[in-house]
Amino acid sequence: GNEGESMKKSRPCLRLLLNILGIFALYQVVLRLIRKYWHFPAPAFIGRFLDSDYRRTLQPPAPIVARSGARPRMKALEIGCGSGAYTTFFARAVAPDGAVAALDIQPAMLAQLAAKLTKPENQDIQNITLHEASAYALPFEDNTLDLVYMITVFQEIPDRDRTLAEVLRVLKPGGLLAITEWIFDPDYPLMSTTIKQGTRAGFVVDAALGNWWTYTVRFKKL
Repeated sequence: GNEGESMKKSRPCLRLLLNILGIFALYQVVLRLIRKYWHFPAPAFIGRFLDSDYRRTLQPPAPIVARSGARPRMKALEIGCGSGAYTTFFARAVAPDGAVAALDIQPAMLAQLAAKLTKPENQDIQNITLHEASAYALPFEDNTLDLVYMITVFQEIPDRDRTLAEVLRVLKPGGLLAITEWIFDPDYPLMSTTIKQGTRAGFVVDAALGNWWTYTVRFKKL
């Protein structure tokens, strides 16, 4: 009767859901195989997606900012800022008297962020500086930064140990390193992997927050 009709109606929805899950699983497998052998930054042409409300709906800024430990008056560095999906949120979090250095290796990404900062809704933000540089040679003096953060970026970097050594150099004693990962990123690592990488480099874990979907591990420099 009614139960049979209901089951018939639900089958197309179930098939659609299974198809979506199957496509997502295939996408993850293929991309992860590619990324296992070739590490490269996210191409500039996807900057609009990376800096989109759709992405921020799936990975909201507020928890990332809070978990990263951003506070007013901090001098912060974002490694791999891309087109600036989260940069403005951190800039407002460290104001007043704080600043965000937005660093990326790709000039095309920095150009997208520069354009974003000219928009009317961002006219209040005056504490972001743009830096085209490598994570292997951060353009900052020793022991000068309060916070370094990376959002779905760290695993893209081929020599992660070298990057962490640079972060350790530029952070003040007691400074924070926050690494955020997201399940949709093809480079996504388990939280335990991120913790091992950070502690091996000489950091101590300050907090491990979030879940399998998206998490932030916050490290401290002693």
